[in-house]
Amino acid sequence: MFIIRWILGRIILLVNALTPPKKMQRSPEEQAELDKQTASLSLYQYEACPFCVKVRRAMRRFNLNVEVRDARRNQDYKTELEQNGGKLKVPCLRIEEQDGVRWMYESGDIIQYLEQNYVK
Repeated sequence: MFIIRWILGRIILLVNALTPPKKMQRSPEEQAELDKQTASLSLYQYEACPFCVKVRRAMRRFNLNVEVRDARRNQDYKTELEQNGGKLKVPCLRIEEQDGVRWMYESGDIIQYLEQNYVK
């Protein structure tokens, strides 16, 4: 089973690399302001997870600079996700807000949140 998942993961990464989405264009000033806003976001993910790839592609399409944290390869990120987010599940968007931190799971919800809050 591991071999099949590994092969499928590599195929997903290859397709993603060969077909990157086109980035949304903004003025340098608009992009700088958006970068400040997205500095409070972190995406916990696994490199070859298809749902994580879906979110990363949306982030690229929306031209959003969000910190990406690999919870499979970095034990600190894995522990942080599990202890603070409540479960070891990816993708997960960590959103720092004025009244605390929110952890958002589910790729569709994450993409919808990004589009509603950061795409004009």
